Order: sequence, then structure tokens, then C-alpha cells
Amino acid sequence: MGCYLNRGQCLPKIETNVAAKTPVSLAQAEEFTRNLARSHYENFTVGTFLLPREKRQHIYNIYAFARIGDDLADEIAGHTESLSALKAYEDRLQACCDGHPESAVFTALYNTIQTFDIPIDPFQRLLKAFRQDRLKNRYETFDEVLDYCQNSANPVGELFLTIFDYRDRALLPFSDAVCTALQLTNFWQDVSRDALKNRIYIPQEDLRRFQVTEEEIFSEHFSGKFRKLIRFEVTRTRERFDAGKKLFQYLKKDISLDVRLFVSGGEAILDKIEKQNYDVLSGRPSLSKWDRARLFLRAWWIVRKGKNGGQS
Repeated sequence: MGCYLNRGQCLPKIETNVAAKTPVSLAQAEEFTRNLARSHYENFTVGTFLLPREKRQHIYNIYAFARIGDDLADEIAGHTESLSALKAYEDRLQACCDGHPESAVFTALYNTIQTFDIPIDPFQRLLKAFRQDRLKNRYETFDEVLDYCQNSANPVGELFLTIFDYRDRALLPFSDAVCTALQLTNFWQDVSRDALKNRIYIPQEDLRRFQVTEEEIFSEHFSGKFRKLIRFEVTRTRERFDAGKKLFQYLKKDISLDVRLFVSGGEAILDKIEKQNYDVLSGRPSLSKWDRARLFLRAWWIVRKGKNGGQS
């Protein structure tokens, strides 16, 4: 369910080249995705050691697919070139789903798709979000931001549940709430970082409501108005985390600890934002190793005591 990527971190060119049309064995392909996943993560561990070993590689495969697509949108300087690369990447996705995988990442992904009978839709939605990052850099309303999250974040939660054989679609609203909350958290965490790419995910209607200008964001000018704005965004993000916690009661221990860590990690970032007095312009909130250890121990204790149904 790792629902957002370590945005802003460039995928090395050598890794992009390995992802090109180069025939490889399944073992080589899985080594590629495994190495990529282990070297690119931040707010939660992708393919964490907490997951059952037989599932772990499939998480790596999905992550690698998304990681490369994200970098094709973010790390190619030319607008036309980036969109062209994303189109070629989607063509390879279609070929993969048709039984003709090309390159390391798609050889590995094909095995995951076949093993769990996964449709192409969630992968296509991820690519749609990556293209949108090239085509749209402002969002008028919060509903527009949520529509973006529907493609950028929620498919990952759906894929995660599918790998663990949770196919009841009644669970998706809870999964979506968690994934959307994680994506929103990343937006508020990365206001300055996104501004460097001329992207503002804070809704324009909210900027007007709190009388904050784009110029203040670009110049990293923190004010009382900006503090109230981010406090507002953090509050409604917490509400989505709370809604998503209902998912816990349906999960077995094979997945419950990881999902709790995703949620607690996101909430911990919101806590950091709050402790910074909502000033995300002068310093990017992040979790220390101690923070991560504390979150792990807390989640482990809750799962060990069989409190899946709780909202803590």
C-alpha cells in the first residue's frame, strides 16, 4: 500500500537504461526491481522485510514500475520528450499485459500480473497521473486534487490488497482514504520542493480563502496566513487517515503491521508539520531513525495484542 513515492529523487540514468528494451531472465529482472526498490524509499519502507517473503518480490516489481514512470515525468527536462517517453512506457505496459514483456521492469511485472491476475487499469491510472504532472501544475479546487490522488495514489493501495488476496471491493473506500491521505501529506510536506518545479498542489480556492499568494510560496515567505492555510490542509488530511483506519479490522497479521506503519508514518509527518508551527517553507519535515523505530514498535505491539479492529 505504499501510496506515494519519494518524489524529487532522480532515478539514475543507468537504471533507466536497464529498463529499456533489453531482454533479461526473470531472475535478472527481479534483481533489478529489488535493488531499485531497496534504494529508493523515504516515508515508509517499500517491500519491507515485515512482509511475507513470497509477497515481497511482487511489491518490489510494482514499485519499480511506478518509480520509473514517475521519473520519466519528473526527471526528463523537455516537456515533449517526457510525454513521449511516458507514451512509449505505456505501450510497453500494454505489450506486457498482452504477454510480451520487454525490459527488466516489465519482465518482473509480468510475473506479478500473471500470478495475481491483475488487470491493466491500476497501472494505467498511475501513468495517467504521471502525465498529468506534465500537463497540469495548478488545481482550482480540493476536488481536483482528490481526482489526481484517485490516479496517483489509490491504485497502489488496490494493487497491494490484491497481492494479499483482499479482493472485496467494499474495502477500497478505506484503502483509498489511506492512500489519498498519504499523498496529501506528501503535498504539504513538499510545498517548497514542488514549487521549484512550478507545481502547487494547494488548491487555488484555499489560497484565496486564506489570502496567501503564489509569490509567498515561491519566495518561501512564511506568515500567519500561510500557517492557518497549512493547518487547515493538515486537519482534513487527518480526517482521511481516520476514515481509512477502518481498514484495520479486515486485515490479517500478514499485512496489518505494514498498513499500520504506512498510516502511522503519514500521521507522524503531519505531527512534524504541526510541531514546526506549520512552516513547511523553511524546513521540510521528515522522520528520523528513532521516529521510525518508535512507530514500528507501537504498530508491532498493537498487532501482537490482536487489536486490529481498534483505531489507535
